Amino acid sequence: MNDEKRLLLAIVLSVVVILGWNVLFMKPVQQQSTRQTTPSTDPADRTAKKQSVDMEKPEQRVRDFSADKSEKQAAEFASAASGAEDIRTVAVETPLYKVAISEKDASVRSFALKEYRESNEKNSRFKELVPSEAAGGLFSTRFYNETVPGMNTASYTLSGPAGRTEIDTGSKTLTFTLETESGVILEKVFTFHADSYLIDCNIAVKNGSDRSVNDALAVYVPGFKDDSGSRMSRFAFEGPIALVNNELEQVDPEDIEEKNTFHGVVKWAGYTDRYFLSCVIPQNNGSEAMVKLTRSGSKTRTGYVQPMDRLDPGKMTEFSFDFFMGPKSHKLLADYNNSLKKAINFGWFDFLAKPLLIVMNFIHQIIPNYGVAILLLTILIKIVFWPLGTKSYKSMNEMKKVQPLMQEIREKHKDDKQKMNAEVMALYKTYKVNPMSGCLPMLVQMPIFLALYRMLYQAIELRHAPFMLWIDDLSAPDRLFHFDFAIPFMQEPYGIPVLTIIMGASFLFQQKMTPTAGDPTQAKIMMLMPIFMTVIFINFPAGLVLYIFANNLISMGQQYYIQKKFS
Repeated sequence: MNDEKRLLLAIVLSVVVILGWNVLFMKPVQQQSTRQTTPSTDPADRTAKKQSVDMEKPEQRVRDFSADKSEKQAAEFASAASGAEDIRTVAVETPLYKVAISEKDASVRSFALKEYRESNEKNSRFKELVPSEAAGGLFSTRFYNETVPGMNTASYTLSGPAGRTEIDTGSKTLTFTLETESGVILEKVFTFHADSYLIDCNIAVKNGSDRSVNDALAVYVPGFKDDSGSRMSRFAFEGPIALVNNELEQVDPEDIEEKNTFHGVVKWAGYTDRYFLSCVIPQNNGSEAMVKLTRSGSKTRTGYVQPMDRLDPGKMTEFSFDFFMGPKSHKLLADYNNSLKKAINFGWFDFLAKPLLIVMNFIHQIIPNYGVAILLLTILIKIVFWPLGTKSYKSMNEMKKVQPLMQEIREKHKDDKQKMNAEVMALYKTYKVNPMSGCLPMLVQMPIFLALYRMLYQAIELRHAPFMLWIDDLSAPDRLFHFDFAIPFMQEPYGIPVLTIIMGASFLFQQKMTPTAGDPTQAKIMMLMPIFMTVIFINFPAGLVLYIFANNLISMGQQYYIQKKFS
């Protein structure tokens, strides 16, 4: 291979590595929205600083009751918000979740998912979706411009006894009422369904004062982003999210000061992390609204702001919402007729990742093991790319045949590189060999790899999903044993990455099977690639490592078959 060819190959490989590194590990730059408004020009923004301060107000937290089993523990949870102000809390349990709603703001103070756990450890508590930092709870309601005095300090009153309610079938309704000193009344009615994560909420505003109310209704979804995690976690978006004018808006908390206001048709708005979503869904089907974001340290707040027609004394108006708190399961969200499935976004290669997710879930319905589903998905992908791989391996095989002749040319013309390059090019032409064709499968499959990475990293189906032996969580790095000491390049937990080491060995064997068109120095450098790949993959999810390992094994089998057939 002449210098120009080697240079071109080096550039291509460098670009692939750099792009892959940036896509996998660097935080994406958020695009500025054309709907952004400058805070100083929005009259309502004069209250933004005050709203941010409100997020910091210390309020008594209710106790997490996600793992409580006894009646005593349930009673403790139901009364956890009680205290000097005698604020009551009602607990509702369905087959899917346990929720606690306080009379303070009539907001959700705890929401525990019964089908998901905090960790993969035995007897781990149910997954809690209300962060402890969200002092005011989720789905609190305000008049955005604060034109009604005393609303922020008043408490709702639950119509009926507090305590704990179970819903095994059907639905259950709870009503909270707030009456301000001026006579304005808010009635907030929650309807819980035994078979759905969606909670209906109807809010009625009654003007019993002697003045007109000219304001907007705001519903808030706070969130908290823990930045102490690994850089790998940045690959899955975490922060405020909304669907505005059918465009998915995801705003990194660090960018909220520059990108905090959206106007248009808001289908839903809330907060998301890697696996779970909390959002408010208006049922007005097309009304103009606003999404307002605020931030205080690691805390954020997504506000859905619905304009309200002037409400004269003695008049009443109503707003209807769905509140969703649950898993970002594509199958689950696709069943809801509210565009929530768009919250599952795999980035640039979303158009590839979602079909792969659907196929993987389909296989899992037949064979209920996601590790096996990944292996069968790998086989299907290799079948699709089999003709391309065959062509590539045939080219590699031809390269292997001309290696002795190339070595003779290098020895013969080692002092005349121009002559050597001309002879090598003539050799390629005579034997109809293209040294670049061996790189084609890697370049073509790179989008599939990136799509699979995004899918396997974000798919909640793999969260805590076991495969076999020591691999009990396909969404986490594989570790055999756990050590108390740190290991270079490895993130916690520390242990033996058996599957990753085996995958690295497969890269090594595959490299030995692949003929090198360059000089011996280049061949030695290429032999370092398996070590490099092993170090890179040491913190990748076991599901992705399993895919790479299976892909390498099938590729080696195909390459061996082609070499034997065309030798």
